[in-house]
Amino acid sequence: MSLADSNSVVLRAFTDYLKIEKGLATLTQQAYARDLRQFAEVAAKRRRSLENARREEVRDFLHELMSNGCDARTVGRKLSALRHLYKFLLLDRRVRSDPTVNIDSPKQWKVLPKSLALPEVEQMLAAPRAHPNSRFGEAMAARDRAMLEVLYSGALRASELVGGRLEDLKLELGLILVRGKGDKERIVPLGAPAQNAIKNYVEHGRGVLLGNRTSPWLFVARGGHRLTRARLWQVVNAAACAAGRHASPHMLRHSCATHMVERGADLRTVQTILGHADIATTQVYTHVALDRLSTVYQQHHPRARSRRKTQSA
Repeated sequence: MSLADSNSVVLRAFTDYLKIEKGLATLTQQAYARDLRQFAEVAAKRRRSLENARREEVRDFLHELMSNGCDARTVGRKLSALRHLYKFLLLDRRVRSDPTVNIDSPKQWKVLPKSLALPEVEQMLAAPRAHPNSRFGEAMAARDRAMLEVLYSGALRASELVGGRLEDLKLELGLILVRGKGDKERIVPLGAPAQNAIKNYVEHGRGVLLGNRTSPWLFVARGGHRLTRARLWQVVNAAACAAGRHASPHMLRHSCATHMVERGADLRTVQTILGHADIATTQVYTHVALDRLSTVYQQHHPRARSRRKTQSA
Protein backbone atom coordinates (compact mmCIF):
# COMPACT_ATOMS: atom_id res chain seq x y z
CA MET A 1 0.00 0.00 0.00
CA SER A 2 1.37 3.43 -0.94
CA LEU A 3 1.96 6.18 1.62
CA ALA A 4 -0.99 8.15 0.26
CA ASP A 5 -3.33 5.16 0.50
CA SER A 6 -2.14 4.31 4.00
CA ASN A 7 -2.66 7.89 5.18
CA SER A 8 -6.13 8.02 3.61
CA VAL A 9 -7.17 4.89 5.53
CA VAL A 10 -5.90 6.37 8.80
CA LEU A 11 -7.59 9.73 8.24
CA ARG A 12 -10.93 8.10 7.37
CA ALA A 13 -10.82 6.00 10.53
CA PHE A 14 -9.82 9.01 12.65
CA THR A 15 -12.57 11.17 11.14
CA ASP A 16 -15.14 8.48 11.90
CA TYR A 17 -13.83 8.40 15.46
CA LEU A 18 -14.20 12.19 15.81
CA LYS A 19 -17.70 12.08 14.38
CA ILE A 20 -19.16 9.01 16.05
CA GLU A 21 -17.33 8.67 19.35
CA LYS A 22 -16.31 12.26 20.09
CA GLY A 23 -19.36 13.89 18.49
CA LEU A 24 -17.33 16.79 17.07
CA ALA A 25 -18.86 19.22 14.60
CA THR A 26 -18.21 18.78 10.88
CA LEU A 27 -16.13 21.98 10.70
CA THR A 28 -13.92 20.73 13.55
CA GLN A 29 -13.44 17.38 11.81
CA GLN A 30 -12.43 19.17 8.62
CA ALA A 31 -9.94 21.36 10.50
CA TYR A 32 -8.30 18.28 12.05
CA ALA A 33 -8.08 16.60 8.66
CA ARG A 34 -6.45 19.67 7.04
CA ASP A 35 -3.79 19.86 9.74
CA LEU A 36 -3.04 16.15 9.57
CA ARG A 37 -2.80 16.10 5.77
CA GLN A 38 -0.30 18.95 6.04
CA PHE A 39 1.80 16.91 8.48
CA ALA A 40 1.51 13.82 6.27
CA GLU A 41 3.08 15.78 3.40
CA VAL A 42 6.09 16.65 5.56
CA ALA A 43 6.45 13.07 6.82
CA ALA A 44 6.22 11.73 3.26
CA LYS A 45 9.42 13.59 2.37
CA ARG A 46 11.17 11.08 4.64
CA ARG A 47 9.07 8.22 3.31
CA ARG A 48 7.10 8.03 6.55
CA SER A 49 3.37 7.51 6.86
CA LEU A 50 1.15 8.74 9.67
CA GLU A 51 1.41 5.33 11.33
CA ASN A 52 5.20 5.17 11.42
CA ALA A 53 6.11 8.85 11.76
CA ARG A 54 8.75 9.60 14.39
CA ARG A 55 9.40 12.47 16.75
CA GLU A 56 11.87 13.88 14.22
CA GLU A 57 9.07 14.33 11.67
CA VAL A 58 6.89 16.07 14.23
CA ARG A 59 9.71 18.43 15.20
CA ASP A 60 10.52 19.16 11.55
CA PHE A 61 6.84 19.88 10.90
CA LEU A 62 6.60 22.36 13.78
CA HIS A 63 9.91 23.97 12.82
CA GLU A 64 8.74 24.40 9.24
CA LEU A 65 5.53 26.04 10.42
CA MET A 66 7.41 28.51 12.62
CA SER A 67 9.90 29.24 9.83
CA ASN A 68 7.03 30.05 7.47
CA GLY A 69 5.66 32.64 9.88
CA CYS A 70 2.87 30.68 11.61
CA ASP A 71 2.06 32.16 14.99
CA ALA A 72 2.33 30.14 18.19
CA ARG A 73 -1.44 29.73 18.44
CA THR A 74 -1.67 28.10 15.00
CA VAL A 75 1.31 25.82 15.66
CA GLY A 76 -0.19 24.80 18.98
CA ARG A 77 -3.49 23.93 17.30
CA LYS A 78 -1.77 21.70 14.75
CA LEU A 79 0.24 19.97 17.46
CA SER A 80 -3.01 19.37 19.34
CA ALA A 81 -4.46 17.70 16.22
CA LEU A 82 -1.44 15.39 16.07
CA ARG A 83 -1.78 14.48 19.74
CA HIS A 84 -5.43 13.58 19.25
CA LEU A 85 -4.54 11.44 16.24
CA TYR A 86 -1.85 9.45 18.03
CA LYS A 87 -4.00 9.02 21.11
CA PHE A 88 -6.59 7.44 18.81
CA LEU A 89 -3.99 5.27 17.05
CA LEU A 90 -2.69 4.03 20.40
CA LEU A 91 -6.19 3.17 21.60
CA ASP A 92 -6.83 1.38 18.30
CA ARG A 93 -3.48 -0.42 18.61
CA ARG A 94 -2.33 0.85 15.24
CA VAL A 95 0.91 2.26 16.71
CA ARG A 96 3.10 1.33 19.67
CA SER A 97 4.36 4.78 20.60
CA ASP A 98 3.29 8.42 20.39
CA PRO A 99 5.76 10.65 18.50
CA THR A 100 4.28 13.78 20.11
CA VAL A 101 5.31 12.77 23.65
CA ASN A 102 7.62 15.29 25.39
CA ILE A 103 7.19 17.85 22.64
CA ASP A 104 6.25 21.10 24.35
CA SER A 105 3.53 23.30 22.94
CA PRO A 106 4.77 26.70 21.78
CA LYS A 107 4.12 29.44 24.29
CA GLN A 108 0.72 30.87 23.49
CA TRP A 109 -0.32 34.40 24.28
CA LYS A 110 -3.96 34.71 25.13
CA VAL A 111 -5.70 36.45 22.23
CA LEU A 112 -8.55 38.62 23.41
CA PRO A 113 -11.68 38.33 21.29
CA LYS A 114 -12.66 41.41 19.32
CA SER A 115 -15.89 43.02 20.37
CA LEU A 116 -17.92 46.07 19.44
CA ALA A 117 -18.90 48.98 21.62
CA LEU A 118 -22.60 49.16 22.47
CA PRO A 119 -23.29 52.19 20.18
CA GLU A 120 -21.67 50.28 17.29
CA VAL A 121 -23.88 47.25 17.96
CA GLU A 122 -26.98 49.45 18.07
CA GLN A 123 -26.03 50.98 14.72
CA MET A 124 -25.61 47.51 13.21
CA LEU A 125 -28.95 46.31 14.53
CA ALA A 126 -30.68 49.30 12.99
CA ALA A 127 -28.88 48.96 9.64
CA PRO A 128 -31.02 46.45 7.65
CA ARG A 129 -33.40 48.23 5.32
CA ALA A 130 -35.82 46.96 2.70
CA HIS A 131 -34.02 46.05 -0.52
CA PRO A 132 -35.16 48.42 -3.26
CA ASN A 133 -37.03 47.27 -6.36
CA SER A 134 -37.80 43.85 -4.94
CA ARG A 135 -41.06 42.41 -3.68
CA PHE A 136 -38.95 40.30 -1.34
CA GLY A 137 -37.17 43.40 0.00
CA GLU A 138 -39.16 43.92 3.19
CA ALA A 139 -39.18 40.19 3.97
CA MET A 140 -35.38 39.98 3.61
CA ALA A 141 -34.89 43.09 5.72
CA ALA A 142 -37.12 41.62 8.45
CA ARG A 143 -35.12 38.39 8.34
CA ASP A 144 -31.79 40.22 8.50
CA ARG A 145 -32.90 42.33 11.46
CA ALA A 146 -34.07 39.22 13.30
CA MET A 147 -30.79 37.37 12.61
CA LEU A 148 -28.68 40.25 13.89
CA GLU A 149 -30.80 40.58 17.02
CA VAL A 150 -30.55 36.85 17.75
CA LEU A 151 -26.78 36.77 17.17
CA TYR A 152 -26.27 39.56 19.69
CA SER A 153 -29.06 38.71 22.14
CA GLY A 154 -28.31 35.00 22.38
CA ALA A 155 -24.56 35.02 21.58
CA LEU A 156 -25.06 32.32 18.93
CA ARG A 157 -22.36 30.98 16.67
CA ALA A 158 -22.92 31.34 12.91
CA SER A 159 -23.46 27.59 12.49
CA GLU A 160 -25.97 27.58 15.36
CA LEU A 161 -28.01 30.35 13.80
CA VAL A 162 -28.24 28.88 10.28
CA GLY A 163 -28.94 25.45 11.79
CA GLY A 164 -31.78 26.72 13.97
CA ARG A 165 -35.21 25.16 13.34
CA LEU A 166 -38.60 26.79 13.63
CA GLU A 167 -39.58 24.19 16.24
CA ASP A 168 -36.63 25.28 18.41
CA LEU A 169 -38.21 28.68 18.94
CA LYS A 170 -40.16 29.14 22.20
CA LEU A 171 -41.15 32.72 21.60
CA GLU A 172 -43.90 32.80 24.24
CA LEU A 173 -41.21 32.01 26.84
CA GLY A 174 -38.54 34.23 25.29
CA LEU A 175 -36.27 31.23 24.70
CA ILE A 176 -34.62 29.35 21.86
CA LEU A 177 -33.15 25.85 21.83
CA VAL A 178 -29.63 25.94 20.39
CA ARG A 179 -27.65 22.97 19.09
CA GLY A 180 -23.99 23.72 19.59
CA LYS A 181 -20.71 21.92 19.06
CA GLY A 182 -21.00 18.16 19.25
CA ASP A 183 -24.80 18.46 18.97
CA LYS A 184 -24.95 19.62 22.58
CA GLU A 185 -28.20 21.43 23.29
CA ARG A 186 -28.70 24.47 25.47
CA ILE A 187 -31.55 26.87 26.19
CA VAL A 188 -30.75 30.51 25.45
CA PRO A 189 -32.87 33.48 26.55
CA LEU A 190 -33.74 36.21 24.05
CA GLY A 191 -34.29 39.85 24.91
CA ALA A 192 -37.47 41.76 24.03
CA PRO A 193 -35.99 43.41 20.89
CA ALA A 194 -34.94 39.99 19.56
CA GLN A 195 -38.34 38.51 20.35
CA ASN A 196 -40.12 41.36 18.54
CA ALA A 197 -37.82 41.10 15.53
CA ILE A 198 -38.37 37.34 15.25
CA LYS A 199 -42.13 37.71 15.63
CA ASN A 200 -42.23 40.30 12.85
CA TYR A 201 -40.08 38.10 10.60
CA VAL A 202 -42.11 34.93 11.23
CA GLU A 203 -45.46 36.67 10.74
CA HIS A 204 -44.62 38.92 7.79
CA GLY A 205 -41.35 37.83 6.19
CA ARG A 206 -40.75 34.10 6.39
CA GLY A 207 -43.86 33.11 4.40
CA VAL A 208 -42.94 35.52 1.61
CA LEU A 209 -39.46 33.99 1.33
CA LEU A 210 -40.84 30.44 1.41
CA GLY A 211 -43.36 31.03 -1.37
CA ASN A 212 -45.20 27.74 -1.87
CA ARG A 213 -42.54 25.68 -0.13
CA THR A 214 -42.09 24.49 3.43
CA SER A 215 -38.89 24.37 5.45
CA PRO A 216 -37.90 23.25 8.95
CA TRP A 217 -35.29 26.04 9.21
CA LEU A 218 -36.07 29.20 11.13
CA PHE A 219 -34.12 31.52 8.85
CA VAL A 220 -34.51 30.83 5.14
CA ALA A 221 -33.34 32.24 1.84
CA ARG A 222 -35.61 33.05 -1.10
CA GLY A 223 -37.46 30.01 -2.35
CA GLY A 224 -37.29 28.34 1.07
CA HIS A 225 -33.68 27.26 0.75
CA ARG A 226 -31.56 26.88 3.85
CA LEU A 227 -29.54 29.98 4.62
CA THR A 228 -25.79 29.51 4.21
CA ARG A 229 -23.02 30.66 6.53
CA ALA A 230 -21.58 32.70 3.67
CA ARG A 231 -24.85 34.59 3.26
CA LEU A 232 -25.00 35.25 7.01
CA TRP A 233 -21.49 36.71 6.90
CA GLN A 234 -22.60 38.99 4.06
CA VAL A 235 -25.58 40.22 6.06
CA VAL A 236 -23.47 40.93 9.14
CA ASN A 237 -20.71 42.64 7.19
CA ALA A 238 -23.19 44.80 5.28
CA ALA A 239 -24.75 45.95 8.56
CA ALA A 240 -21.30 46.61 10.03
CA CYS A 241 -20.21 48.64 7.00
CA ALA A 242 -23.32 50.78 7.39
CA ALA A 243 -22.10 51.47 10.93
CA GLY A 244 -18.59 52.25 9.69
CA ARG A 245 -17.01 48.97 10.85
CA HIS A 246 -16.03 45.55 9.61
CA ALA A 247 -17.50 42.73 11.67
CA SER A 248 -18.28 39.03 11.65
CA PRO A 249 -21.05 36.99 13.29
CA HIS A 250 -18.58 35.93 15.96
CA MET A 251 -17.92 39.56 16.89
CA LEU A 252 -21.58 39.94 17.86
CA ARG A 253 -21.23 36.81 20.00
CA HIS A 254 -18.12 38.24 21.67
CA SER A 255 -19.83 41.61 22.12
CA CYS A 256 -22.78 40.00 23.91
CA ALA A 257 -20.47 38.20 26.35
CA THR A 258 -18.28 41.25 26.92
CA HIS A 259 -21.20 43.58 27.57
CA MET A 260 -22.75 41.12 30.03
CA VAL A 261 -19.49 40.76 32.00
CA GLU A 262 -19.01 44.53 31.99
CA ARG A 263 -22.43 44.89 33.60
CA GLY A 264 -21.72 42.40 36.34
CA ALA A 265 -22.95 39.05 34.96
CA ASP A 266 -21.34 36.07 36.69
CA LEU A 267 -19.12 33.86 34.56
CA ARG A 268 -21.20 30.70 35.11
CA THR A 269 -24.23 32.35 33.56
CA VAL A 270 -22.21 33.66 30.62
CA GLN A 271 -20.64 30.21 30.20
CA THR A 272 -24.09 28.61 30.01
CA ILE A 273 -25.36 31.10 27.45
CA LEU A 274 -22.26 30.74 25.26
CA GLY A 275 -22.23 26.95 25.53
CA HIS A 276 -18.60 26.72 26.66
CA ALA A 277 -17.62 23.31 27.98
CA ASP A 278 -14.86 24.79 30.15
CA ILE A 279 -15.26 27.98 32.18
CA ALA A 280 -11.61 28.78 31.45
CA THR A 281 -12.74 29.64 27.91
CA THR A 282 -15.26 32.11 29.31
CA GLN A 283 -12.74 33.75 31.62
CA VAL A 284 -11.15 35.55 28.68
CA TYR A 285 -14.05 38.00 28.84
CA THR A 286 -12.95 39.17 32.27
CA HIS A 287 -9.69 40.28 30.66
CA VAL A 288 -11.61 42.14 27.97
CA ALA A 289 -13.79 43.85 30.56
CA LEU A 290 -10.83 44.75 32.79
CA ASP A 291 -8.91 46.13 29.83
CA ARG A 292 -11.83 48.39 28.92
CA LEU A 293 -12.32 49.31 32.59
CA SER A 294 -8.70 50.42 32.80
CA THR A 295 -9.05 52.51 29.63
CA VAL A 296 -12.17 54.27 30.92
CA TYR A 297 -10.46 54.86 34.28
CA GLN A 298 -7.46 56.47 32.61
CA GLN A 299 -9.73 58.72 30.56
CA HIS A 300 -12.07 59.88 33.32
CA HIS A 301 -10.52 59.59 36.78
CA PRO A 302 -9.15 63.00 37.87
CA ARG A 303 -6.04 61.50 39.48
CA ALA A 304 -5.30 59.46 36.37
CA ARG A 305 -5.49 62.59 34.23
CA SER A 306 -3.39 64.54 36.68
CA ARG A 307 -0.71 61.87 36.63
CA ARG A 308 -0.53 61.93 32.83
CA LYS A 309 -0.30 65.71 32.79
CA THR A 310 2.45 65.64 35.42
CA GLN A 311 4.41 63.04 33.48
CA SER A 312 4.08 64.94 30.19
CA ALA A 313 5.16 68.19 31.88
